[in-house]
Amino acid sequence: MSLFDVIPALLVLADGTTYHGWSFGAAGTTIGEVLFNTSITGYQEVLTDPSYRGQIVIFTYPELGNTGINLEDEEAKGPQIHGLIARSICYKPSNWRSTQSLPDYLKQYCIPGIFGIDTRALTRKIRMCGTMNGGISTEILDKTELLEKVKVAPNMEGLNLVKTVTTPSVYEWFEPTHPAWEFNPKAKDIIKDLFIVIVLDFGVKRNILRRLISYGCRVIVVPADITVEEILQYNPDGIFLSNGPGDPAVVEEGMKTVKALIASEKPIFGICMGHQILGRALGAETFKLKFGHRGINQPVGLHHKHVEITSQNHSFAIQPNSLPSTLEISHFNLNDQTVAGLRHKNLPIFSVQYHPEASPGTHDADYLFEQFVELMRSHQQLNK
Repeated sequence: MSLFDVIPALLVLADGTTYHGWSFGAAGTTIGEVLFNTSITGYQEVLTDPSYRGQIVIFTYPELGNTGINLEDEEAKGPQIHGLIARSICYKPSNWRSTQSLPDYLKQYCIPGIFGIDTRALTRKIRMCGTMNGGISTEILDKTELLEKVKVAPNMEGLNLVKTVTTPSVYEWFEPTHPAWEFNPKAKDIIKDLFIVIVLDFGVKRNILRRLISYGCRVIVVPADITVEEILQYNPDGIFLSNGPGDPAVVEEGMKTVKALIASEKPIFGICMGHQILGRALGAETFKLKFGHRGINQPVGLHHKHVEITSQNHSFAIQPNSLPSTLEISHFNLNDQTVAGLRHKNLPIFSVQYHPEASPGTHDADYLFEQFVELMRSHQQLNK
């Protein structure tokens, strides 16, 4: 694209900081929480991750769009972000799987983006001051006018976004990880019996469902506001609590259901938002991180015994000094010592503050699906 064809765009943060750049994607105005992701690859999975609902994402990697877009890599139907910020944009992708350019994809779904700004300076700003609301516009180029719209937008803390991404009805998922991308060919041999897994959908990603199928589970996805009675009608062997957007403290419908599921003593595996809701249902508290954890190289472990490199995307975390005596910490985030994993001392329940399906990311945490399967097998044998 010629520089003579680009449209000016404005980015304004809630504290009045202003960045001038160029528009890509859709024209118009968008407001959301501005945050950064440090991933070098996997931008399409990030854009379509429901955990990003209501947010404007800065990509710290300077080149975006080089491999284009393909429908196979979507984690949900279409992009979930509210806006995108990049240093440089590729309009003519080069990849054999590409079916569309990133700018055309965002335009198709009416998602505005801005490029040509110093994303390094902007990232440092967010690290120092914390995530904050911001606005991108091609139609409001006056800083004061756009700032007024940003200031009246709701903050992420206290916002229930799960209801905007959860499935409206129950459905069964059948597709495993594609053989070409299967990084654990022994997964199908780990389980011989078909376990029924109910996925409580707070904003689930498709590759999470694929990993469960690849480990031999029958996967039934249910809405976040479903009752425990409806769940137990399926006689599930295990419950999976998915990732999702927003503040876990206000997802009251999910909290109520999870509390009742804990009482059923069935195996439960929670990730990300599911980890936070599970912790709160068991009596812990959550708090908002200054700028969150978003990237595919977050180290977690228990002190220095073992380290996993993980994919993470979250704004909130479990308050460690609020944990009840029934819970123990299984993993720490080794960058800032926040709680990255929990395990119940008496019940077959565990959770992690990251995305073990690794889309995008490393495969260090895939063993957690195997642990979940083993928990279901042990629980089934005990209750025969």
